Amino acid sequence: MIRPLVEIPANPIPSGTRVDSLSLRDGKELRYTITPASAQPPQGTVIVLHGRNECIEKYFETIQDIASRGFTVATFDWRGQGASSRLLRNAAKGHVKSFDDYAADFEQLFESVLLPDCRGPFYILAHSAGALAALLAAPALSNRIRRMVLLAPLLDINGSRARKTMARVGANALRYTGLGRAYMLGGPHRIKPFELNEVTSDTARYLRNCNVLEQAPELAIGGPTASWIVAAAKAIKKINRPEFIETIRIPLLMIAAGADSVVSTPAIERYALQLRNATLLTIDGAKHEILQEKDFFREQLFAAFDAFIPGTGSETE
Repeated sequence: MIRPLVEIPANPIPSGTRVDSLSLRDGKELRYTITPASAQPPQGTVIVLHGRNECIEKYFETIQDIASRGFTVATFDWRGQGASSRLLRNAAKGHVKSFDDYAADFEQLFESVLLPDCRGPFYILAHSAGALAALLAAPALSNRIRRMVLLAPLLDINGSRARKTMARVGANALRYTGLGRAYMLGGPHRIKPFELNEVTSDTARYLRNCNVLEQAPELAIGGPTASWIVAAAKAIKKINRPEFIETIRIPLLMIAAGADSVVSTPAIERYALQLRNATLLTIDGAKHEILQEKDFFREQLFAAFDAFIPGTGSETE
C-alpha cells in the first residue's frame, strides 16, 4: 500500500500533489509525488532528490516554492528511507549496498513515470547524498536532463584526514567481516534539541521538520550502516575518476554552504573546477541543509536557481 503523505498545520501538503508508488525491478517500492505548477506559463519539470534520512514531507515548502515558479515538481523517497521499501529487517538502519542502486532507481522512475507523465524540459535539484546519486546518473541522463542544481553535494565528509581514514577503515573492516549491516555512525533515530543540530540555523523550520517525524516516526531512519559508508566512499571515488568526469555533459550549478559541518566545502570547490560546465556558488554562513535554512540564505539559493534554470520560450520542449 502507498503510505499517505503526512501533514501538520505548519507543513501542509502542496496543492494538487499526487502520491503513488513505483515497483522497482528488484521488487522494492518507491513512493513518489508529482505536484502541478501553480503559476503560468509552464516552465517544465524540476525533480527534487533528497539527502540521507530525508522524506518527501520535509520538502513541502520547497515544492511550493518551485511550483510557484511555473514548474511541475516530482520527488520521491530513496530506497531504504522515508516511506519507500526498507532494506533490512531493522527498518531504522540507514542502509544501501551501492549508490548505483540509487542511480538505477532514479533512472527507472524517470523512464517509467516522469517522461510520460510530466512536461519537459527536465531539471534536477539535489541535496547532499542525493546530489552524489545525481552525479552518478548524469552520464545516462545527459540527453534528458537540461540542467542540475546540486546543493551541498556529498563529495567528502567534513573533518580531519585522521577522522576520515578511521571511518573508511572501520566501515570496510565491518563489511568484510560480515557486519556491513551494523551501525557505523550513530544508532536508532532520535530527535536532537535545536541547539545541538548541525544542519540549520532556522529554529522554526527545524522544529517543523521534527514535528513531522514526531507524528510519523516511521518516516525517519537512524545512523548509516557500515555498508552505506562504504557505498558512499566508492561512489565518491567513481565520480572523481577523470574518465567519469569527462562523461558529465549536463550544465551544473553547485551550491556549497559556507558553514557546513557535515560535508566538505573545499571538496565541492575542487570538484567544480574539474568540470567543463559547472558554476560554483558558496553561500557564506549557511549550514548544510540550505533549503531548511533561514530566509536570508534560501533567498540567495533561489536567486541563483532562477538565474541558472532557463524559463519558457525556446527552452521549452
